[in-house]
Amino acid sequence: MDTGSSAFILICSAMVCLMTPALAFFYGGLGRRKNVINTMMMSVLPLAIASLLWIVAGYSLSFGGHGNIFGNFSHLFLNGVSETASSRGLTIPDMLFAAFQMMFSIICVAILTGSVVGRMRFTPLAIFVVFWLLLVYYPFAHMVWDEGLLAKWGTIDFAGGDVVHITSGVSALVLAIVVGKRRDFGILEHRPHNVPFVLLGAGLLWFGWFGFNAGSALGVGFLAANAVLTTQISAAVGIVGWVLVEMIHRGKPTVLGAASGGVSGLVAITPAAGFVTPMASIIIGFVGAVVCYLAVAIIKNRIGYDDSLDAFGIHGVGGTWGAIATGLWATTTINPDGANGLFYGGSLLGPQLISLVIAYVFAIVGTFILFKIVSAFMDMRVSIGS
Repeated sequence: MDTGSSAFILICSAMVCLMTPALAFFYGGLGRRKNVINTMMMSVLPLAIASLLWIVAGYSLSFGGHGNIFGNFSHLFLNGVSETASSRGLTIPDMLFAAFQMMFSIICVAILTGSVVGRMRFTPLAIFVVFWLLLVYYPFAHMVWDEGLLAKWGTIDFAGGDVVHITSGVSALVLAIVVGKRRDFGILEHRPHNVPFVLLGAGLLWFGWFGFNAGSALGVGFLAANAVLTTQISAAVGIVGWVLVEMIHRGKPTVLGAASGGVSGLVAITPAAGFVTPMASIIIGFVGAVVCYLAVAIIKNRIGYDDSLDAFGIHGVGGTWGAIATGLWATTTINPDGANGLFYGGSLLGPQLISLVIAYVFAIVGTFILFKIVSAFMDMRVSIGS
C-alpha cells in the first residue's frame, strides 16, 4: 500500500462528499424561494440513504463477484473488505476504495432529485431512491466499473459519465414526465430566486470535481494530474461556450449561464478525463456546453417536459456527449489501460454507443417501473402548489 496515494484518495473522497451539499446550494438557488428548504433537503437526503445502503449492500452488489449485471452478496456490511490490502491490484486498501466509490452513489441520487423539486413528496422519494440505487445504479456501476457485461465489451468510463450522469440524468427526465408538470408550468416564468447560491454551489461543485475526476485515477501519478488539467480546461471552455451561445440566442451573457456552462463542461469531461489529451478537452468542454444549452434553452421548451432544474439537460445530455467524445478522442498514450478512440484508429466508439443505449434503457425502464410500484401505495405529488 502507498501512503501518498491513500492520503490523496482520502482527500478526494471528502471532496466528492462536499459535492452533494454544493449541489444543494446550486439547486436551492435555481428553484423558487418558497421551495428552497425542500429543494435543498432533497439534495441532502442521499447523504444518509445512499451512505447506509452502500455499506449494507451497495458495495457488494457493485464491486463483488463476476456477474454480468450484478455483483454478489459476499461483502454485505463490508464483510471481508480489507483495511490494509487491495484485492484489485491498487495501491490503496479495499476499504478506502469502497469509501471513495460510496461518494459517487450519493451525488448520483442527489442529481436526479433536481427534476421534481417542488412537486414530489419527500417520503415516496426516499423510498424510490432506495430501490433506484438497488436496481439501477448498483448494477450499472458493476457492469461498467467492475467485471460486468459492458466492461467485458470494452466500454470505458473514467469517472462516471455513464454510471453517474447518464443514469441520474435520464432517470430524472423519466421522473419529471411521470410525476407531471408543475401546475403553472408554461403560465408563469420560473426564475432562479438566489443567483449567489447558484454561483456558490457551482464553485463548490467545481472544487469537488477535482476529487471526482482526479481521484478516479485511484492513486497519485500522471493520470491524476492529467485528469485535473482536463477537468479545469473543460470547465473553463464550458463557460465560454455557454456564454457565447447565450449571447447569440438571448443577446447578453448571464452569471447563471456561466455557472451552468462550467458545470456542463465538468459533466462532459467526466468519462474522458483520464483517457484524453488536454487539447481534446477543449473541444469536449465547448461542445458539451453548447449541446447542454440547446437542451435546456430550446429543446426542453419545444418538447414541453418539465425538468425543474435541468438535471437531464445538463447531466443527461452532457454525460451522453462525454461518453461519445471518449469514443472519439481516448488514446492509450494517455492511459495504457484504456483504448484508442475513432480519431486514434481504434474501435472504442462502438462499445461506447452500445453502453449509451443500455444506460438509457436501464434508466428509463427501471425508473418507470419503480415509480409505478411506489405510486401504487402512496401519493407521489405534493397536494398544494405543485
